[in-house]
Amino acid sequence: MKSYTVNQFIVREVRGENELLACSRLDHSFETGFVWQMDVRQEAEETLVRFRTVRLPRTIRSSYPRTPETLLAAWQKRDCFLVAAVDDVILGYINMRIDATQRGWVADLAVGASLRRRRIGSALLEQATRWAALHHLRTMTIETQTKNFPGISFALAKGFTFCGYNDHYYANQDIALFFNKRL
Repeated sequence: MKSYTVNQFIVREVRGENELLACSRLDHSFETGFVWQMDVRQEAEETLVRFRTVRLPRTIRSSYPRTPETLLAAWQKRDCFLVAAVDDVILGYINMRIDATQRGWVADLAVGASLRRRRIGSALLEQATRWAALHHLRTMTIETQTKNFPGISFALAKGFTFCGYNDHYYANQDIALFFNKRL
């Protein structure tokens, strides 16, 4: 993706298949020097699960747990799909579906790697939260990998709290963490 000087962008609903394709082509990878490490211990009649932040010996680059083809297929079931754009250039997106309990489930929130740390992700989440409130949703949940420390930090900074995990959630068998926020 080209580098853009992003002074002003808009957040709006996605417009058609070409924009969905542009979203799938964003660089979803991330770098991190930390992970949330999971420890599970069985003691007598209780199971203890603990997550702790662990510093890695070196920074790693990690890929997104979903392929572009998987993303495109999942997006057909979306309830809310917003993009951040400058003219016709997609900078990032958020995808949310409504589950049976009237919860907004954010499966994907991505900003192109070269455009991060410019409040694009914050703007996308703010608009998705407004959309959720307009649709009378009670809560929003964000999912992310244990090794996506930037994503974990983002969710916590935006007022989301840890609410659970699934230890073989993604196709690559990564652990998913879930962060929830009441609306």
